[in-house]
Amino acid sequence: MVDNTHQDIDAATGTATTGHEWDGIKELNTPLPKWWLYILYATMVWAVGYWFLYPAIPLPGGHTAGLLGWTSRGAVTADLQDLQAQRAAMVGQLNKSTLQQIAADPKLAEFARAYGRSSFGVNCAPCHGSNGQGSVGYPNLTADRWLWGGKLDQISQTITHGARSGDADGHEGNMPAFGKDGILTKDQIGQVAAYVVSLSTPTTADVSAGKKVFAENCAPCHGDNAKGNSDVGAPNLTTKIWLYGGDKATIQETLTNGRGGHMPAWGSKLDPATIKALTVYVHSLGGGQ
Repeated sequence: MVDNTHQDIDAATGTATTGHEWDGIKELNTPLPKWWLYILYATMVWAVGYWFLYPAIPLPGGHTAGLLGWTSRGAVTADLQDLQAQRAAMVGQLNKSTLQQIAADPKLAEFARAYGRSSFGVNCAPCHGSNGQGSVGYPNLTADRWLWGGKLDQISQTITHGARSGDADGHEGNMPAFGKDGILTKDQIGQVAAYVVSLSTPTTADVSAGKKVFAENCAPCHGDNAKGNSDVGAPNLTTKIWLYGGDKATIQETLTNGRGGHMPAWGSKLDPATIKALTVYVHSLGGGQ
């Protein structure tokens, strides 16, 4: 029998102490509430059951599989199959419809944009940005300025076959290395760079020498008015939208060493319905033509 007659009682609370004291502070004998203890015991029982039902216990050769046979990979696969089943009817319509028919059908176009937005986030956003805003070396898809054309069929061609991707039907053509290959002198490169800057940022400086160099060497691709040519992927130089930068130093670097980015051929990686959905979504970002 425990003798409680000699228990130390805390004067402030009237509660017995456990006898433990540290630095003048005494521990009150106030056991945890029974409801709290019952919950604790229940979680212990739950944990033991969880160990046996699900993969949980590490072993030298792997881990226990669990009596239910559940795996995270299996759960994800089941979710994807369920999603595919939900989408099946609309995806079937995408497969049967042309891009123009999709764009003309409000319900189908809305589905295509939503489906395309999801696919864009997985496949295209790492280069073009989450909202298609682009970055240095990767085109801005929201500005209605297209290297290879912004019509639905043109965008589909670019997505499907890529640019400089090795695909036989992909876009080809590079920006020549005018300096490295000895086509233009350093002075000529400086002159034409100054002229190109003036196309989007008016200046009072004399850029006639650069204009002459441009006409002789750059106009065949960029056009006499420098508004570009989507047939060869030559950008419009009269706007403030630049793929690599529009300051004189960057333009000189481009002229000296050339440029030639890479766009994957997604046709070998994505199914036709996804390509169509991406096309409609990307077209919606920048207006297109």
